[in-house]
Amino acid sequence: MKQDELKGLLSGFAADRVALLQRHEAGARAVSHYDFNNTYQYVIAREETHLTWLQAALAEFGERLPGPAATLGMPAPPSGTRVDAAAFRDILQDDANHLARFVEKWRDPVERVTHARHRNMLRVILGESMEHRRLFEQAAAGFEDLLGRRTGGERVGGVLATRWVE
Repeated sequence: MKQDELKGLLSGFAADRVALLQRHEAGARAVSHYDFNNTYQYVIAREETHLTWLQAALAEFGERLPGPAATLGMPAPPSGTRVDAAAFRDILQDDANHLARFVEKWRDPVERVTHARHRNMLRVILGESMEHRRLFEQAAAGFEDLLGRRTGGERVGGVLATRWVE
């Protein structure tokens, strides 16, 4: 793979990754269910790490991290203050579907990358994207112990859409 091809692939991959991150940030603002929101926070933190890696790879070519390839829409969040698991099924399944399309789009092009370090980095990102997809699918199915089992107590309440309220 020539340098220009690699630069273009990294740039396109990064642009799609930025779009997914922005979509997951929007999902985190809409999904107030505590356990599902924690999953979004985990996924977002990993995606920010992925973008750091991609930014470093693009910097080798004198390029900056691109903006999002597209704005990914989101199903309408439930009205009111419902925090039951089923209320967020459409949003969670939509996130799983976006991740599935991302992996499907990039799996073959990544395998054609001849630069071993970049190919391995991209494989790790795709692998973690498949894991994130699984988390969102489990959440959409109503499974709440995504990041670990609670030690006891009833699940009550939810998170706010914004961090600071004055």
